[in-house]
Amino acid sequence: MNLQFLKFLVTGGIAALVNLISRYALNHIMSFEAAVALAYTLGMATAYLLARRFVFEASGRSVASEVRRFVLVNLVAMGFVWLISVGLARIVFPAIGFTWHAEDLAHLIGVLAPAVTSFVGHRFYTFARR
Repeated sequence: MNLQFLKFLVTGGIAALVNLISRYALNHIMSFEAAVALAYTLGMATAYLLARRFVFEASGRSVASEVRRFVLVNLVAMGFVWLISVGLARIVFPAIGFTWHAEDLAHLIGVLAPAVTSFVGHRFYTFARR
C-alpha cells in the first residue's frame, strides 16, 4: 500500500469519526436521514483540511478552486454514503431482522464504502497539479 493512500485512510478515518459522532449527536434533534446528510458535510470539511495539510502536495490552484473540486468529488461519495446508510438501515437490516445498533452500523458501512473512489478523485482531480 502506498504511503499517500495510507495517510489518506488515516485522515479519512479521523474525518469519518467526526462524521459518525456528529450524526449520532444530530440524530437527537433531527431524522436519521437528515442527520446523515449534515454529518457528512461536517466530516467533509474535516477531510478537506486534513487532506490538504497531510496527504496531498500543493496543487497550484486557489483554495476556492480546490474546495469546489473537493465538494464535487464528495457529492458523488455523499450519494453513495446516503444510499448505503439509509438503504441498510431502512430496507436491508429490517428485512433480515437485524436490530443491534442498526443505524450506527449502517452509517459506518456507508461512510467507509467510498474510500478508494474518493482517494482517486482527490488525487487526480481535486489536488492534481495545475
